[in-house]
Amino acid sequence: MNPALETAGAPLFELENVTRTYKVGDTLVHALRGVSLKVARGEFVAIMGTSGSGKTTLMNVLGCLDKPSTGTYRLAGTDVNKLSRDELAELRNRTLGFVFQNFNLLSRTSAEDNVELPLVYAGVPRKERKARSRAALERVGLGHRMDHHPTQLSGGQQQRVAIARALVGEPKVILADEPTGNLDSRTGIEVMALLQQLSASGITIVLVTHEPDVAAYAQRVVVVRDGKVRADRRQEPLVAVVPPLEVEPDDAPQEAAS
Repeated sequence: MNPALETAGAPLFELENVTRTYKVGDTLVHALRGVSLKVARGEFVAIMGTSGSGKTTLMNVLGCLDKPSTGTYRLAGTDVNKLSRDELAELRNRTLGFVFQNFNLLSRTSAEDNVELPLVYAGVPRKERKARSRAALERVGLGHRMDHHPTQLSGGQQQRVAIARALVGEPKVILADEPTGNLDSRTGIEVMALLQQLSASGITIVLVTHEPDVAAYAQRVVVVRDGKVRADRRQEPLVAVVPPLEVEPDDAPQEAAS
């Protein structure tokens, strides 16, 4: 277990009987139905469910991209329902980093500039932006790819750039929405290994997935179905070990002709 959990005080995330309803045409959709959930600092939690289960709505609420219809949500001890739009944005930017399935990178600019972008919006001076974006890329193993554009990177490398962008703001939490969804299995394991490393460093990780194989890497699995938490269990996480690249026979090096 992450040592950060041993000294955790108040939960980083705390939801009490949270509901979220919205209209689609004339239909009232109950996306969340009385969800109560606590996540401690330093935990690695997988929120798992099928399409339409409510897991994405729950992630949006956790990420302060949406507010509960009823119930209470506290982020780092702050009741988000009592915040103005600007106060909510400030809390989100200070506390959370986001990683998405589709990477959401700007194709016409470099990896370094993509990572730097949140700091540009935050008004961080250029010299500090450069130093922090380069340090974030080094942290995810892409220090040698800073000048490459997304189209020059593999899917796994693009997701690492996205993770570096999430890290550059020095968040307490990374929220990852299906982070391996567009990756092959080996590259997905690489990304999960990186998330486990970040968790071990004390960063709280919450990821959404529909895949039990991905959830197996988390310390805790929360199963959502029909807008409710149906199971919440701790587990011994599977350690992400990246398998060696498979070499096809035709690609194997040939011995020099005698």
